[in-house]
Amino acid sequence: MARWAVAGLGLAALAYGLAAGLPAYWVFLAMSAVISGVLLQSLGVVAGQAGMVSLCQMAFAAIGAWTTAQLNVWDVPGGLYVWLPLAGLAAVPFGLLIGLPALRLRGVHLAIITLGFAATVDVVMAANSFPGVSQGVVVGRPAGLTSDRQFFLLCCGVFALVAVALSLVRRTRLGASWRALKESERATAAAGTSVPGAKLSAFAVSAFIAGVSGALLAGQLAMVVSRNFDPGQSLVAYAMAVMAGAHHAEGALIGGALGVLVSELLRRLGVPQQWANVVFAVGAVQAMTQGSGMSDGLRTALRPAVRKALRARRALASSAVAAPPPGPEPAAPEITPDGPSPREPRAALRIERVSVRYGQVVAVDEVGLTVLAGDVHGLVGPNGAGKSSLVDAISGFVPAGGGVVEVGGVVVADGRGGTSVHRRARAGLRRTFQQDRVPVGLSVREYLRFAARRALGDDELAEGLAGLVAVAPGDPIAALDVGTRRLLEVAGTLLARPAIAVLDEPAAGLGHAESERLGAWLRRVPARYGAAVLLIEHDLDLVRAACTGVTVLDFGRVVAEGPPAEVFAEPRVLRAYLGEEPAA
Repeated sequence: MARWAVAGLGLAALAYGLAAGLPAYWVFLAMSAVISGVLLQSLGVVAGQAGMVSLCQMAFAAIGAWTTAQLNVWDVPGGLYVWLPLAGLAAVPFGLLIGLPALRLRGVHLAIITLGFAATVDVVMAANSFPGVSQGVVVGRPAGLTSDRQFFLLCCGVFALVAVALSLVRRTRLGASWRALKESERATAAAGTSVPGAKLSAFAVSAFIAGVSGALLAGQLAMVVSRNFDPGQSLVAYAMAVMAGAHHAEGALIGGALGVLVSELLRRLGVPQQWANVVFAVGAVQAMTQGSGMSDGLRTALRPAVRKALRARRALASSAVAAPPPGPEPAAPEITPDGPSPREPRAALRIERVSVRYGQVVAVDEVGLTVLAGDVHGLVGPNGAGKSSLVDAISGFVPAGGGVVEVGGVVVADGRGGTSVHRRARAGLRRTFQQDRVPVGLSVREYLRFAARRALGDDELAEGLAGLVAVAPGDPIAALDVGTRRLLEVAGTLLARPAIAVLDEPAAGLGHAESERLGAWLRRVPARYGAAVLLIEHDLDLVRAACTGVTVLDFGRVVAEGPPAEVFAEPRVLRAYLGEEPAA
């Protein structure tokens, strides 16, 4: 906290020094850079953090400027101090409106929709003009902000306030959901987060910030016209945000400064300022090629020893963390007031007659399966047997074909339909994925809290990781290898304390010793977390070590079920799964 206070005081002193020491013309340019930085922070939310394309930020800014001009004409009390937040709020409904197509569209299709919205706003603004323009009514600045030097300090204050607010939001589940959304919508939903809610909230916050930037621009120019918000400027802003890395505050400020400086340099050289757009486009392409913007590169340059320190820490942790000592394997989960009775174990997961069809292809054919509370149950089968399709049907990504899916005694899918993925996750059904879907923009601590959907202290985090993966809560996920991230996903799934955890090939890419340790760790999951486990795995040694029961699929049908030793000795399993013929 003291470090942030010192940094804040230093930046405040720098802003005051610039306002007092720069010539009036350069103060005006610096003001433009800061206002542009506020706009770029709005893109940092929707594009940088949530990973959605938005080419209509200038339209949101135009709405904010229009609102400010109208409040000025109406002489609403409070001046810009009141008009700024009202301008942001006026843009929020439009942000939600344009966010609706994002629920189903992405990529170039979403880009077309947002750019079309920007063009529409431009046409409307040009046709109707801004309030006060025809009468020559200028947007007045409140007392104490009448000079450009004073207004520049206000702009700096607003930029800092937005930056601090976004920094605080990044630490919440909402901020984590935006960054998880950028990595994988499926994994975000499977972690119990509403994908539509995350998308709409990102657009709403982004529109609010952009609306505030429009209000600042109105205060800077005193009178705004539609050409100040040309739709093409939204494209330029997006390119600048990508190039500079506007998801960080310093990236937004760098982008705003570059926008002003490059244009000013070209003007002094007598070069048409449209060439600045080419510069930003090339920079954006370079950033997308590298996968990081200027702010990411700056942070990496300022912390050159992070990766080396992380490797050393992990090596130390690996030598200190050993597999949990052998102990008695629990036959049933711990008994709680609402938990299962030893005589009448309840089903953590029960599915009946679940089918999955892709056109004429039957991937899963009326499969039934029960996993009792306290069990670690294996689901195996050759490639193409229907395991992934069955897991998708259980978790809600594809229809269950009229079958029944029950989680902890609660029906989440039946012949009438089923609940959404994130509601099944909240009901106690959690899953991992074959592909790496852990959001790299989070730290280990942030990801585990996001996955668990609850506050977790560092002691609980360390306990949840012990014996499974050697990482520290503060480690950035981007610096971890894929195998470590897969195990981290398992830890996050189980820290949520679900009724049933569906683990999809968690041992993929692990060595033999690591696989053995994982098997020992999985055996203790029911007693440790109170969760049953459905383990989908090709490593039969791991299945034998961890599972009390196993179900074998082949061509979408159950061909065998029972204890691993008995099932793997059956002739039809040897033929279907192992490709072996039984001995005569």
